[in-house]
Amino acid sequence: MNNVTMKPPGQSGALYWIRENLFSSKLNTVISAICIYLLVKFTIAVVDWGILNAVFAADSTACKAASGACWGIISEKYQLIVFGTYPRDEQWRPLVAMVWFVGLIGCSLHRSFWKLWLIPLWTGSLIGLGVLMWGGVLGLSYVENTQWGGLPLTLLLAVVGTVAAFPLGILLALGRQSELPLIRIWCVAFIELVRGVPLISVLFMASVMFPLFLPEGVTIDKLLRAQVGIILFTAAYLAEVFRGGLQALPKGQYEAASAMGLTYWQTMRVVIMPQALRIVIPPTVNSFISTFKDTSLVLIIGLFDLLATAKVAITDPSWRAFYVEAYIFVAAIYFVFCYSMASYANNLETDLRKGEQH
Repeated sequence: MNNVTMKPPGQSGALYWIRENLFSSKLNTVISAICIYLLVKFTIAVVDWGILNAVFAADSTACKAASGACWGIISEKYQLIVFGTYPRDEQWRPLVAMVWFVGLIGCSLHRSFWKLWLIPLWTGSLIGLGVLMWGGVLGLSYVENTQWGGLPLTLLLAVVGTVAAFPLGILLALGRQSELPLIRIWCVAFIELVRGVPLISVLFMASVMFPLFLPEGVTIDKLLRAQVGIILFTAAYLAEVFRGGLQALPKGQYEAASAMGLTYWQTMRVVIMPQALRIVIPPTVNSFISTFKDTSLVLIIGLFDLLATAKVAITDPSWRAFYVEAYIFVAAIYFVFCYSMASYANNLETDLRKGEQH
């Protein structure tokens, strides 16, 4: 029979929590009252500026005469902000690609879909997305990737960069702990070199140095160069995250696997890596979120991601004064994706913890 601790009447519920945490003493009461007052004032000001006195029509003249926000810039420039310079008549293609991408990610995050067929599904989907975005076949007009931009480009760089960097980061972490000196030294050198410079330097070097190592007449477009730079940079950081998870496991796990006669790779696949990856869920998701936001740095090599297209949109003299609204719109998109990643990680960690308890 489970022992359930019953709290006395009046010592539970929302009112009890408020009294104990916000008004438990004179000092707490004063601080709470000041914070509530500032919060109410801020909320009223935001509602007044963002809703009551705002202009929602795409009319720059009315926006300049209003005292509130001008959300008309979003309805006027959303196509440029979201899709970049992709031809307007063909913008249904990046829209379908984004929905496809998000749906694929959603399926991949569900534990019931963690099967081997997920690998060919991703491979086929990436090929299909490439055909849809580039075109040139099946009656689709050809669109160079220099015209890709906005949210589709941000998703492409972040998701492909993360998916490709994940296994590479695991191999680097294992290589850094290898007993073979040559492999260990190479992995340590790579990790420390990449982590020792900012991403913007990696992107710049990927854009400048890659062509120098190619045969004459062979070129790699800047989108692929940027993607490779993001993969290498993310993998270096993930390698240190995974190494922390490996070091957190007790030595007895390795000894038990060895006593069972498991080989090195069997030990890592069946015993060590599942536990290590479970430990490092929070820092791993933090790296994913950082990668998603760091895609804004690709502007340095001439690619226009979501933030860059917003900057282009507000260069229009008629809408230049309403840059705040454009940045709020972009910030909301970033928040939705980053918060979704963080929430998923929290739920996954909770589920895995429940599994351990059972």
